[in-house]
Amino acid sequence: MQNKVQIKNKKARFEYEILDKYTAGIVLTGTEIKSIRASRASIAESFCEFNDNGELFIINMTIEPYEFGTHYNHKPKAERKLLLNKKELQKLQKDVQTKGLTVIPLLLFINENGYAKLDIALAKGKKLFDKRDTIKDRDNKRHLDRIKKNFK
Repeated sequence: MQNKVQIKNKKARFEYEILDKYTAGIVLTGTEIKSIRASRASIAESFCEFNDNGELFIINMTIEPYEFGTHYNHKPKAERKLLLNKKELQKLQKDVQTKGLTVIPLLLFINENGYAKLDIALAKGKKLFDKRDTIKDRDNKRHLDRIKKNFK
């Protein structure tokens, strides 16, 4: 199956310092997976949160309604359960509660078996001066690339 669906959260690496990465499955309905395969989803404003039972959910992920869906279509901003191993869930929950870290989505993709997967990261929020350093480093790299291009 050659489906190149990759929906990225572009602001995540700018806003947060990535500490650890995981790949999680998502519980979806039929019309939701069809919309994702058509690249009609967004994880830009989404975040992950634990409920009382220790289950991880993605909040504020937008999956647009399927065009050809009938009255069985899904809600665009519903909470969706993420599937991880028990040990991974316990480790993430412990880090979120004790260290004040957050879990954010990085990439939504379809794997080779046709399942929707979500790359999530345990992250720490950046301060304003860290963001300025990131912008400065990016500008310096762009400037060096221009010089190298003109030099050749």
